[in-house]
Amino acid sequence: MLSSGQRLLRFDRRLGVRRVAGADEAGRGSLAGPLVVAGVLLDYDVLRGVRVRCLARLNDSKQVEPEERAELYHAVLGSASAISVRVISSEAIDRQGLHRSNLWGLRAVLADVADRDSACLVDGFRLGPLAPAHRAVVDGDTKSAAIAAASIVAKVTRDRLMRRLDAVYPRYGFASHVGYITPRHTAAVREYGPCGQHRRSFNARAYSREAA
Repeated sequence: MLSSGQRLLRFDRRLGVRRVAGADEAGRGSLAGPLVVAGVLLDYDVLRGVRVRCLARLNDSKQVEPEERAELYHAVLGSASAISVRVISSEAIDRQGLHRSNLWGLRAVLADVADRDSACLVDGFRLGPLAPAHRAVVDGDTKSAAIAAASIVAKVTRDRLMRRLDAVYPRYGFASHVGYITPRHTAAVREYGPCGQHRRSFNARAYSREAA
């Protein structure tokens, strides 16, 4: 039986090109903190030996526990031919809108890591004519190694940022829920009000001081 990483790598190899670029984001549904978008380029002409063996357990970032995600993060860093990360602040999201910010970030990281001979894959989104030629893959982080690798980089990077922000805003518990809506997060926002990391453009019940 193929491992998760072998299955994802097989999908990319079947595209029939040497280089495959994948892009994904973390924090799209978060109430607080930045949106982090990552692009990863895998060069299948050099992806062999230890560089490919360490990706055997590669998977969608949502499917692995934090410790394994951290290990996969280092595996991706050691295996990828190029990596790009863009961090989009909550202020920028409020100003430009979440969807527009997300598309901009995905276009940017693909442009950073890909060349005209690369196959570019994105998890679910069509990015418009300003982006490199690309293919939107529904649930791509469960199908493509390049997209799954990007999801790992984006998630680990964002979680680390949120843990740092927890030290700046200790009342909100960012280290535990990393900005997503939980009962604890909602209670803190209702008690203290939103902080500078909260996305004010979101119409969230947490911003109401009335009881749920």
